[in-house]
Amino acid sequence: YVYINGTSEVAAKEAIVKRYPRESFQLATKLPMHELKTEEDMERIFTTSMERAGVEYFDFYLLHNLGEKRTQYFDDYDIWNFLEEKKKEGLIRHLGFSFHDNAQLLDKVLTEHPEMEFVQLQMNYLDWESAEVQSRKCYEVASKHGKPVIVMEPVKGGTLADVPAEVRESFAAYHPDLSVPSWAIRFVASLDNVAMVLSGMSNMEQLMDNISYMKEFVPMNAEETELVHKAAEMIKDSIAIPCTGCSYCTEGCPMQIAIPDLFRVYNKSKRGEITDVEANEEYRQLTESGGKARECLACGQCQVACPQHLEIINYLKDVAKCMEKQD
Repeated sequence: YVYINGTSEVAAKEAIVKRYPRESFQLATKLPMHELKTEEDMERIFTTSMERAGVEYFDFYLLHNLGEKRTQYFDDYDIWNFLEEKKKEGLIRHLGFSFHDNAQLLDKVLTEHPEMEFVQLQMNYLDWESAEVQSRKCYEVASKHGKPVIVMEPVKGGTLADVPAEVRESFAAYHPDLSVPSWAIRFVASLDNVAMVLSGMSNMEQLMDNISYMKEFVPMNAEETELVHKAAEMIKDSIAIPCTGCSYCTEGCPMQIAIPDLFRVYNKSKRGEITDVEANEEYRQLTESGGKARECLACGQCQVACPQHLEIINYLKDVAKCMEKQD
């Protein structure tokens, strides 16, 4: 509903719904809690989504981004029962939610709402043992409750497509014909309770690459799994700021700081991928139309919005110290 400034559902209609038989594809969308001001907004948003997409039902309908204090709002508006009614009416085939929080809260939500049919989780081999994201723990909770998992961020915003040379070489030595991103997608696709892996693709080459190993999927063996866990440790050592570039943090920034872009330049500089001169030039271009890292007001809205639970305010201080000459 909110992606691409509210046009993603329209794009789906033009690219898919108008061109193919309804039974030949599956369509998903989400109900965003932060768009709700009154109970009537639930009906308005749901109806708008159906009109934008041009469909008579959604295969998967998700409550958008449960976690932290956001979960309480779904209770306050009784969104659970509202969507259950939509399912009874045949407007929703499968009802679930996307989740960015800890395994303990996920267990609580699934215990209180057994009617939820699936969970969409951030899962990848880099976040598998993360204390913040808790990919493995959340996956195990979903499995305990018998809820299949739809995977988001399998390549962690592109981080697992652009890995250190030592990781790339270790993958190539074992499978010369497989791409680097394929290791990330195959890792989560090999898990028993994963129903679907969502892969963000930017061009036809990436699409064809995904199809090449997923059309006749072969799960990872023990040696491959061990390789990706070793790769995770090497990647962690090379990343200064573990940002996925989702840009949720920038939407309400009062100083219009391009936070993910500044973090990207900082990371490249720290890894030695660009020279100091190149880093400074990229930083200058990024801050011409937006705020500098040192201009952060520490209001904290970015940290509330961050699915990775990053300490963005402190990281911006690190960026400022590295990239800016203080007045």
